[in-house]
Amino acid sequence: MVGRKRQAGGKDLIPATGVLCLIAVVSPCAAAWAGTGAFAPTSYLGDLDPNVVWELLIGSVVVASFFGAIGLWVLSALRRAKRSQLRRSAFVSSALNHLNQGVVMTDAGGRIVFCNDRYLDIYGLSRADIRRNMTGPELLQLRRSRGALDVSPDDFYTKAAAPEGMITELPGGRSVLVKFFPLPNGGSMATHLDCTDQRAMSRKLASTTQFLESVLDNVPVCVAAKNIEDGRYIFANRAFERFSRFSRDHIVGKRADEIFRPETANSIEVADRAALNASEGFHRSEFFVERGTEKRILASNRVVARNEAGAPEFLISLFEDVTERRSLSRELENNKKFLELVVDNIPVSLIVQRVNDGRYLLANRSAETILNRRREDATGLTAADIFNPREAKLIIARDEAALRKRGMIAEEHPISTKDGLRLFLTRRMTVLDDNGEPQYLIKTHEDVTDRRQTESRMAHMAYHDGLTDLPNRAAFLQALTQMIEACAGTDEEFAVLCVDLDGLKEINDVFGHAMGDKVLIEVAQRLQSAARGGVVARLSGDEFGLIIDGRQPAAGIALAEQAAEALGQDFAIDGKSVRTGLTTGISVFPHNGSDAASLLANAGAALFRAKAKSRGTISIYEPDMDQQVRDRRVLHQELSVAIRNGELSLYYQPQAAAGASVAASEVIGFEALARWHHPVRGFVPPGDFIPLAEESGLIVEMGEWILREACREAASWAVPLQVAVNLSPAQFTHGDLVGLVHSILLETGLAPDRLELEITEGVLIEDFDRGLSLLRRLKALGVRISMDDFGSGYSSLSYLQAFPFDKIKIDRAFVINLGRNPQSAAIVRAVIDLGHGLEMSIVAEGVETEPQLAFLAEEGCDAVQGYLLGKPAPIGQYAALVGRGDVVEPVRRTG
Repeated sequence: MVGRKRQAGGKDLIPATGVLCLIAVVSPCAAAWAGTGAFAPTSYLGDLDPNVVWELLIGSVVVASFFGAIGLWVLSALRRAKRSQLRRSAFVSSALNHLNQGVVMTDAGGRIVFCNDRYLDIYGLSRADIRRNMTGPELLQLRRSRGALDVSPDDFYTKAAAPEGMITELPGGRSVLVKFFPLPNGGSMATHLDCTDQRAMSRKLASTTQFLESVLDNVPVCVAAKNIEDGRYIFANRAFERFSRFSRDHIVGKRADEIFRPETANSIEVADRAALNASEGFHRSEFFVERGTEKRILASNRVVARNEAGAPEFLISLFEDVTERRSLSRELENNKKFLELVVDNIPVSLIVQRVNDGRYLLANRSAETILNRRREDATGLTAADIFNPREAKLIIARDEAALRKRGMIAEEHPISTKDGLRLFLTRRMTVLDDNGEPQYLIKTHEDVTDRRQTESRMAHMAYHDGLTDLPNRAAFLQALTQMIEACAGTDEEFAVLCVDLDGLKEINDVFGHAMGDKVLIEVAQRLQSAARGGVVARLSGDEFGLIIDGRQPAAGIALAEQAAEALGQDFAIDGKSVRTGLTTGISVFPHNGSDAASLLANAGAALFRAKAKSRGTISIYEPDMDQQVRDRRVLHQELSVAIRNGELSLYYQPQAAAGASVAASEVIGFEALARWHHPVRGFVPPGDFIPLAEESGLIVEMGEWILREACREAASWAVPLQVAVNLSPAQFTHGDLVGLVHSILLETGLAPDRLELEITEGVLIEDFDRGLSLLRRLKALGVRISMDDFGSGYSSLSYLQAFPFDKIKIDRAFVINLGRNPQSAAIVRAVIDLGHGLEMSIVAEGVETEPQLAFLAEEGCDAVQGYLLGKPAPIGQYAALVGRGDVVEPVRRTG
């Protein structure tokens, strides 16, 4: 402030100094002139008046002083102006040098008049590099020579003069934005901004923006954003496009009422207002929208985005189509209720227990029998809370054993219930969590008391005749084998007796089969009394077998005579008196055979000889009875030739769903049966050549042909009925049966589920594990497996437990006696219940009468087979059933 005042005072001092100088010169002269009043110089100046001379002299001095003062004032003013200009230039230069941009100015001649420090710093130049009167192009050429310019000077001025300027790339990855401006005075100015960081941030921002847009475009949830001020969309991702079926260009910039139908737009507007009015700044809701002709359910989450002042600016909507989810949720809820209903009504007790504390989480209604309380009361309790200490300790120990195994443990044990002591099959299954640790224990308790009783009865049935309760043929052979093993290597002997009951046919014809059955029961009792505890078995309808030890053949003959005497007395049954007799054949171990089959066959040969002689006689096996064996050998040779010459053919017997009548029984398939037409003997019964093929091994070759021909035939049927083929145990032990079946299915084109393979228990008797493995592999092909002649063997129940058969065929021996005795009906009923309990279908063979069919249909038998439905015949006779019209085809034979 003082300096400025000093400068202002200096400006006023210059004229004042001039005036003072003028006064200083004039004042002495005026004083002298005034003091001499009469002073007059001499005339040594010539003619001039001295006064005038003095006046002129004084005036000149005054004028010279005045102009001198003026000159001094002008010079001082110029110096002050120059200092002021220098100060202003220094200020401008300092200001421009402190800019973050480089600045270069040129005059109208293109010479550089200014270049700030930032410019030099950007391009690595010094002040010494900027020569006096250097032009702009020369400066550019200097930069090019130092690698700080990547374009020509002409291109530089053209691009830099553009509104957006020009980006110059410098070594080291730096970027400079250059803008060139012409000035009104003809000069120019260029700005140079180091935009390296700005461009990096811009690229990063663009990359981030692109990444976020890519993320939003690829999230499965619809995302949209709109301006709150005008309600127009400013963003929509691809999920929104897919859902709305509008392009993004069509959506952005428009309001909801310009895109969607009024009802949908109104729903969106209501949800938007709710989000804006929500104090927490977001709003969740579900609403219906229209898309085309369908209505969809949207689950929406709206968020309000605010600006720096906290005012709402944008509304972001996230929503997804939950129509299917809601539908699935409802379906899941329905399924849950359904499963709860099923779990509550299954006849097996179900309990779910938590492992960490042993508390029951779930129990169905059936479990109330085990828990002895309502299931609601058992939830949350432990075994110690429910059972007495002894039972609880046992239950907890078994639970811990199941947890240690981490698998299923099944056991049978009795449990006390309100109905008394019952036998339960308990299964414990451990459920593991994500870490592989036990989380839940699922326990099922199945009351198997009745089943075990039934199985016990069935096991007895497997070993015993249903009518007389004597051991059957299988049990007799087993007993015979045990006797052979016991006597082998000793000098002990025993006899095998085949006893044929004489007159039974006449009794059946005269008095009916019911009387005949009663006679058989009485005969069985008398034979047991005569045998005095020895083995007595019913081998067939009227044939019995006995075993007696001791000195032979005397002991055997004595037993035969005692039996004949016991049966020689009249039978008083139902007020009627009937008489019968015995014919006996005897074979002796070890003289007449070393195995059960040989001994029984030779006893049968002796019986055949006795019958040929006279009824009521006793015959002992003799070697000349081998003629029958020789006959069988001849038949074997002829059978081998028959297979090669194509003398075998296939007949088909229909299988039908069991109906109340034949008309109501719809045919569902056929069983393929082999038949032999001998060129000399004529029709050979299957009962003669099938066992022979089994014994000789020809059944393997024959079985392959039967299987291939049956599949080929069934594949040609227009109606896709099933075809059943019997497999011999020999086929399981010779060759690759599974590979054979697979190749035949591929060769013939028959669908696997149309082929049913029937087996007997003989498949599993010889080698259980191998037979079971083959059955499982066969079933894996997709074919169906059936247990044939069920009830005639002695171990069928164990096989049913080991392998899930598709079908059980009840042996014809039980079906024939339906209506004749209650035992057969009870057996058939038990087999049906057992099969259905194991989820296997039941087929009854040998159905020959309407009452038999009606009984089976009423008892729930699934299918029937027998002469009543149709006899075995060439498939041409059933052409209409298989979709072949009425054409009867010739029989296709082997070969």
